[in-house]
Amino acid sequence: MSDVLPSTWLRLELGKVVAYGSTEKAEPESISPDTWVLELEDIEKDTSRIIQKLTFAERQSKSTKNRFENGDVLYGKLRPYLNKVVQADRAGVCTTEIIPIKANAAVNGRFLFHWFRHPAFLTYVTEVSHGVNMPRLGTEAGQAAPFVLPPLPEQKRIADKLDSVLARVDACRNRLDRLPALLKRFRQSILAAATSGQLTEDWRDSAPCQWNSVRLGSVAKFIDYRGKTPTKTASGTPLITAKNVRRGFVSFEPREFIAESGYEAWMTRGFPTKGDVLITTEAPLGNVAVIDWDFKFALAQRIICLQFNDQIIGTYAAIALQSDLFQAQLSNQSTGSTVAGIKASRLKELQVEIPPIPEQTEIVRRVEILFAFADRLEARLATARLQVGQLTPALLAKAFRGELVAQDPADEPAAELLKRLAAQREAAPKAKRGHSKT
Repeated sequence: MSDVLPSTWLRLELGKVVAYGSTEKAEPESISPDTWVLELEDIEKDTSRIIQKLTFAERQSKSTKNRFENGDVLYGKLRPYLNKVVQADRAGVCTTEIIPIKANAAVNGRFLFHWFRHPAFLTYVTEVSHGVNMPRLGTEAGQAAPFVLPPLPEQKRIADKLDSVLARVDACRNRLDRLPALLKRFRQSILAAATSGQLTEDWRDSAPCQWNSVRLGSVAKFIDYRGKTPTKTASGTPLITAKNVRRGFVSFEPREFIAESGYEAWMTRGFPTKGDVLITTEAPLGNVAVIDWDFKFALAQRIICLQFNDQIIGTYAAIALQSDLFQAQLSNQSTGSTVAGIKASRLKELQVEIPPIPEQTEIVRRVEILFAFADRLEARLATARLQVGQLTPALLAKAFRGELVAQDPADEPAAELLKRLAAQREAAPKAKRGHSKT
């Protein structure tokens, strides 16, 4: 850290002010059934949220644990880049991969908790952790970690301010986290209205027309690949797999190819063209997208290309196939206990609701407008979530530069605080040898 600190602060190593790594062990037979048992999996990364609280009776753990008290800071030393740190609101035990750290006469517990989330601390522990697959922060490295020590009253003011502003940041994040589900429901309601006739009800008043329910196999030619998956090559004809077909679009990652020379021999059932519709038949089941490119490509297994006749427009068909009505049929007719899938013969029997071509065209136009609006909202949401995600480290950095709250000249400087506490320890009566505390 290169920031200039207030004159009353100290920059020092963490181990100089707290007993990092000093723990009290608890064996399973000494843990009562109602004791809180905290595991790393119970802590959400970055947010310090406790996902679940389980007792020893519920966990039935058989390993040695670390004891902690109410108010202790609990730091996850395994894979420290996950930034798992909480402050205990009651006593309990935790995995030995979590280090309990106690506040003391020099360090406020909430201040200490916030410091462990500071970007400088996170950078340090990420750099010094040992182990490739499961890196850990060693005890010596933890004791040597950077720390800043303001006057004790200022620590409390900083912690109080951070508690307040970060609570608002968390509330904002929670509200933003609920929006993707709302956008998903908004899109599904659009599809439901589109395929039930509600979306174009006003349009149909001026141009009455009849809707029909038809078998998918009666309006579409099925193009798929059967047999052994073609040998993949470094370049050649692009291969579209089920992994590439997402909900409503095709991603070209991962990018795979087959030999150019074998394309026509492999695609014996026909050749996909622009405007056709792709649907996945397994892992995942029911993802739908329109082919909106001109270049030649091959199909892998678990994916079918639908070429529709003149009764149905491909873009409308894609809307109908993504609707809850069609997806429910797909799910009901699928087979497989572990991975759901559907055979082409069953897929052909599923029903699709289609209006005349003019209304299909109007439905597509309206859905595209509404989906574009949803896409803009989604983009704004992504920007907002990124900005909110940057607030916590920015506020922590500001706090530990001494810029979040005002300094009070009446506060005892950190250096004087440490001298006074050291003098008190020296003056304290020494325990006589040969006697133990009871």
